[in-house]
Amino acid sequence: MSWLLVSLMSAALMGLVSVVDKAIIFNYAKSSRTMPLLNGITQTIVGIVSLIISGIPSESDFATSAAAIISGGFLGSALVILQRVLFTQEVSRSIPVTQSAPIFAAVLALFVLGESISLLQWGGITLAVLGSVLISIRTDVRVSGIFLHKSFYALMCAAFFFGASNVIGKIALVELPLLYTHGLRMLAVGLILLFFSFRSESWVDVRSLFSRRSPALLLVAINDLLIAQAGVLALLWALSLGPASLVSAVAGIRALFTVSYSMGITKVWAGALGEESSTSSTLNKLFSTVVIVAGVAAIAI
Repeated sequence: MSWLLVSLMSAALMGLVSVVDKAIIFNYAKSSRTMPLLNGITQTIVGIVSLIISGIPSESDFATSAAAIISGGFLGSALVILQRVLFTQEVSRSIPVTQSAPIFAAVLALFVLGESISLLQWGGITLAVLGSVLISIRTDVRVSGIFLHKSFYALMCAAFFFGASNVIGKIALVELPLLYTHGLRMLAVGLILLFFSFRSESWVDVRSLFSRRSPALLLVAINDLLIAQAGVLALLWALSLGPASLVSAVAGIRALFTVSYSMGITKVWAGALGEESSTSSTLNKLFSTVVIVAGVAAIAI
């Protein structure tokens, strides 16, 4: 199976992860740190179990293991930012902005991995940035103007972290087995999430979910332990097969899946995600996502 198909598989799975995360946050979380704390617990467990199963391979050394850990650190930092934003913002606006990560991945891969970028791919980068800006622009009727939501800048920072995570993860995968790399990355992700999210209000909220046997726990288990792991492993597999810049670009199609899933769920279950569903909002999301997807497609050519 080619890196292209595996990247598309990862995009479809991670798009679903984002929508389920938003549904949990919108319907069950009382604190912006609740979901990251739950994710931190599950990812730490996944990391430890993966390392126990894989063992320490003979080909591992300090440099490559450190690369896997740093890759996970960048990924964890990106997730902290993303989930804080998802607590107050629409998933179909937030995720497409973070999928400008291929912009940063392409630049980093040029200098770190020596991967070349064509003129067409630079054109794709421009389209991806434009689409990211468009989807974060809102019209406020009270001031009769258009402004860029402040979360855009936080999401662009998260996009950089996502891109850096992929490029550095590629370095680790050159020498290390996939499962061992996955274990180190997920352990780093889990610890980062726990560090930034373990606070009294989030811990009280998580304990409340357990005491009430909330349906959120089943959703978190399915999303974090099954869907997300399949998506992340697929991304690592694709990185092991193809160039980091191109894999990151195709994985950016996650935005299209996120918008499609969220629009479909909103049609069936109004209010499930806290999504704005006006005609103008829907058209803006669709147009902006198409621009982003066109950009990442050009990057992948």
